Amino acid sequence: MAIGAVRRTAAALAGALGLVASAAGCSMLPGSGSSNSPTLEHPSLRVGYEAQVDVAPLYMAVKNSLFDNAGLKIELVQENSDDEAIKQVQSGQLDIAFATHVSFFKAEANGAQLELQGEAYQAGTNTMALVTLPSLGYNNPSTKQNPTIAVNADNDLGVLTTKSVLDTAGVPQNKIAFKTIGFNDMITALQNRTVDAAFMVEPFITRAEQQLGATILTDAARGATQEFPMTGYASSKKFADANPNTMAAFRKALQQAQEQASDRLKVQSVLKDYAGVDAGTADLISVGNFPTTLNAVRLQRVADMMETSGMLGNRLDAQSMLPPTQQNS
Repeated sequence: MAIGAVRRTAAALAGALGLVASAAGCSMLPGSGSSNSPTLEHPSLRVGYEAQVDVAPLYMAVKNSLFDNAGLKIELVQENSDDEAIKQVQSGQLDIAFATHVSFFKAEANGAQLELQGEAYQAGTNTMALVTLPSLGYNNPSTKQNPTIAVNADNDLGVLTTKSVLDTAGVPQNKIAFKTIGFNDMITALQNRTVDAAFMVEPFITRAEQQLGATILTDAARGATQEFPMTGYASSKKFADANPNTMAAFRKALQQAQEQASDRLKVQSVLKDYAGVDAGTADLISVGNFPTTLNAVRLQRVADMMETSGMLGNRLDAQSMLPPTQQNS
């Protein structure tokens, strides 16, 4: 997405992880020490991340040696933006990128030829929201018919979901003015009154509440966007086709971590390690859902809303972007 690169946390994450998960063996997973396990074609992977709640399972998979046990060596690389990460996947600088599904689908529609390798995060209550300040007098989504809203990226998840929830409140979509501002700078934009509200995700929502007394104007996951698929992981289709065993091992380890992330306390615990938040803040953060499977029906919601909103010129078939072994499941 770019849901905003948080550069200040890069050093902390690098130190906590050592950036690399070393290879090991486990007979349960592809690429393990078992003589019956398939050979991993490319056991060292460069995987992009951003320091937000969405990637907690990825961090957990490294920290808890789930990738090690799959025979994979993972180097985590901090991304500056979704668009840049997707270009790096296409050029081979990254093997797997983290981004919003909106970014992946836009890129695919423009010929990127990507393959989805996992769903990262699905919205829960107030995991993405429009945030404002009491002093701005914007206490109901319907009170401003031409609001100025900060979003972290142009024509991405923030724009798509903001249009949806404000349209439901009776605000014409063509009356909304969007300003592209990094998540770290949104608090300043609210203080300076250059925007009426800001589309934020966690941990930025909780930080704004703590530092400014900010309030949530509206949950951005309601109505048509309730439990909305937010982010995921993708490789180039070329890389996936050349390394099917490696990608299967990655998906399996990630699935195990996503299952572990159903324990909210585990997620809050690792947030203290990599997302640049203290223990008190981590305990207050709203946590959504971490899907354990790639679900074409769920992802199609995103693509169809993008088409309806004009972000996509034609219907995109989300199932066509799944790994071949999962396209008919």
